[in-house]
Amino acid sequence: MEKYDVKKARKDLYAPSAKDFSVVEVPELRYLAVDGHGDPNTAAAYSEAVEALYSTAYTLKFDSKRNQDRDFTVGPLEGLWRADDPAVFLTRSKEDWDWTMLISLPEWITEAQVERAVAAAAEKKGNPALGGLRVLAFTEGTSVQILHIGSYDDETPTLDRLHNRYMPDNGLAFNGDHHEIYLSDPRRTEPTKLKTVLRQPVKPA
Repeated sequence: MEKYDVKKARKDLYAPSAKDFSVVEVPELRYLAVDGHGDPNTAAAYSEAVEALYSTAYTLKFDSKRNQDRDFTVGPLEGLWRADDPAVFLTRSKEDWDWTMLISLPEWITEAQVERAVAAAAEKKGNPALGGLRVLAFTEGTSVQILHIGSYDDETPTLDRLHNRYMPDNGLAFNGDHHEIYLSDPRRTEPTKLKTVLRQPVKPA
C-alpha cells in the first residue's frame, strides 16, 4: 500500500533552503484547524488544540487505511500566527498572539470522515478543543519562505530581515498570516536543532 506523505509530495513547500529566502506559489490546501489565543508555552488552549489535531489526524489515518485502503503519514504541526501589530512577533510578546494550529489533510479525506473522527476522539478524551476543530481550506498564493534551524525564540533576526529588509527591498507587502511549519518534534529535539519553515504570504507593495 502506497503511503502519501505531504512533505515528500510537496517538497517545494516543506523543504526550503536555510540559506536564503525563496518565493513559492502556494495553492489551495486543506487542513484540520483549531483557533486560539495567547502564549503557546502557557495557554492551556494551545496544548488542547494540538492534542485535538493529532488525535483526530491519527483516527483519520487508521480509518482511511482500514476502509479506503489508502494510507498517509500524518503531516507536521503547522501554525498561522496573527496580531494587530506584526511587530509583536519580533518582540516575542506571545500573550498578544492569535493562532490557528493546523495539520494538513490528504485530498481524499472528506468532511464527513472528519466529523466521525472528531466524534471518535471525543469518546476517548473529553478535550474541549475538539468542539472547535474544523476543516479549513485556503490559498496563500505568492509567499516568501525560509528554513529556520534553532530555537523558536531565535527566529527574530530572520523575521526582522524578512519584514524590514527583504520585503521592502523587493517591493512586497504582507498578504496573510505568518505561517510556521514545525518539522521537528520539540520533545525529542534539542532547541538548537529544531527545523521550522517560516512562510509569509506577500503581494506587491
